[in-house]
Amino acid sequence: MSDIALVHATFANREEAERIASDMVVERLAACANILAPCVSLYRWEGEIERAQEVPVLFKTTPELVAALRARVAALHSYDLPVIEAWPVAAGSAVFKWVHDVTG
Repeated sequence: MSDIALVHATFANREEAERIASDMVVERLAACANILAPCVSLYRWEGEIERAQEVPVLFKTTPELVAALRARVAALHSYDLPVIEAWPVAAGSAVFKWVHDVTG
């Protein structure tokens, strides 16, 4: 079992991405958050094809904290239905040992 999980979410703008990423690190739900370059997202919403610029964030956490992190991000998110995906990491760097130090 992996000791690290990646949680991916996209946000409406950089300000929201930075605010929520910071909150997750401060609240110790994530050890690290990588705020990535804006991207273009295409999706269907209420019967229409939408195109929007979004800011993706990768949160690094432990598998045990994924549910709490997803719930908290959803509570703070501006979207009606944010997509918050989580994946276990098959192999991680020793650098992430501090994930346990931060959360434990």
